[in-house]
Amino acid sequence: MKVRRVRVPALCLTGAVLLGLAGPWGGQAQAREETITLRVCNWEEYIDLGDWDEEERIELDNGVEIFGENALYDEFEDWYYETYGKRVQVEYSCFGTNEDLYNQLTLGDTYDLVCPSDYMIMKLMAEGALEPYSESFFDREDEENYYARCVSPYIADVFEENEINGESWSRYAAGYMWGVTGVLYNPELMTLEEASTWAVFDNPDFYRQITLKDNVRDTYFSTLGYLRQEQLMDEAFLADAEYQEKLGDMMNDVSPETIDEVEELLGRIMGNIYALETDSGKADMVTGKIAANYQWSGDAVYAMDQAEEDDVYLQFAVPRECTNLWFDGWVMLRAGIGEDMEKKQAAEAFVNFLSRPENAVRNMYYIGYTSAISGGEDDTVFSYLEWCYGAEEDEEDTVAYPVGYFFGGDNADEDYIVHTSQEQVGRQLYTQYPSQEVISRAAVMGYFDEEQTRDINQMWINIRCLDVREIPLWCVLLTLCIVAAAGAAAVLRKKNHYCG
Repeated sequence: MKVRRVRVPALCLTGAVLLGLAGPWGGQAQAREETITLRVCNWEEYIDLGDWDEEERIELDNGVEIFGENALYDEFEDWYYETYGKRVQVEYSCFGTNEDLYNQLTLGDTYDLVCPSDYMIMKLMAEGALEPYSESFFDREDEENYYARCVSPYIADVFEENEINGESWSRYAAGYMWGVTGVLYNPELMTLEEASTWAVFDNPDFYRQITLKDNVRDTYFSTLGYLRQEQLMDEAFLADAEYQEKLGDMMNDVSPETIDEVEELLGRIMGNIYALETDSGKADMVTGKIAANYQWSGDAVYAMDQAEEDDVYLQFAVPRECTNLWFDGWVMLRAGIGEDMEKKQAAEAFVNFLSRPENAVRNMYYIGYTSAISGGEDDTVFSYLEWCYGAEEDEEDTVAYPVGYFFGGDNADEDYIVHTSQEQVGRQLYTQYPSQEVISRAAVMGYFDEEQTRDINQMWINIRCLDVREIPLWCVLLTLCIVAAAGAAAVLRKKNHYCG
């Protein structure tokens, strides 16, 4: 489960009318109409809604100006008509967590295009709920196919190399935002060395000063990284030709034995951390209530920006053992698209519209996360990166920060080196675009089958809920005495009432 938050407050609006309930999970597509109705469901506050102030206008060195006047889904309707000569009406709605979206689908809500996270995409693929992208969507010769032409080669490779039931993710999903997880920390209270390990949550030097995520997947991953610390850092393991595959297997181990080990370790960690949280960790970091917290890269950037306004300079560390590579992607639902090829074409066009480099920049500026779009031959996204983090011409103490792996596929490509201030290496730039060394030890956490899900959820219930077997006997007896006394008092009051 993830909850998205943005740097600019926004509302979840609809492009035309509020999305209503439709047929069951396997329902047919709407009857063809003169105006195509496209039902889109996205994370809350996860798209540029426009209404920028004039001072927010971005002027890049490549001559491109970026300005968000209207919501992108509204602008898509006009762009689609100008490009394809057909009218489309977007019904735009939102969800708060992957589980919320899945529940909406199983309860009968019908959408055409949705944007879940990695493991939910895998789950929907495995259940046969997704409509594959058309072959024409991947034609790089078509100038309107912005996704195929502009997606990062790194993200494209991840989607192509990973499979569900023998089919690549890329056939069913188009990347939207991505990042890693790590430790957001206050360098005045904690060192980089202390923050750069999943063991930090069990460090007694920071008793009640660190928070973990209040969801089983993220907290399980971090605890498993700590549990398998010795194996993950073993030189032979790191040098193994099949390192990436073995890393993924290790960090997706939900065997009963491993779950039991994680539960035991996490039970100990729970006594050391300040709290489990979903969204309050950012504010607690900004105010100095805690020294560090488990964080998604996008929210870490948000917290750094907010803290900087109060002259607090937070930093982000990726544990040396490994990190979780996460992403959100656009998928089409068979229950919504059905046999309606016009609707499918409109859904693919929506993804392409958001993948235009200037629109990718608008989304990144507005919501604070990192787009899966690098721009291809268009250097707008890279120019925006330099606009955000590039050093001034006369600035001293600068470093060269390569991001070629993301923009061109080759980290040695000198065209994709950002010359930035020394402090950015551990802050926003490093967080939004992790180094190649960081992503080389990143693992995607997959989805679990029903039995595995039940087992890991039970572990989480055991951790989150009080186990009465561990309550001292005297506490149980005292509680029973208090309850008995309260009951006796109530009976006496009732008797006195009737006798009076």
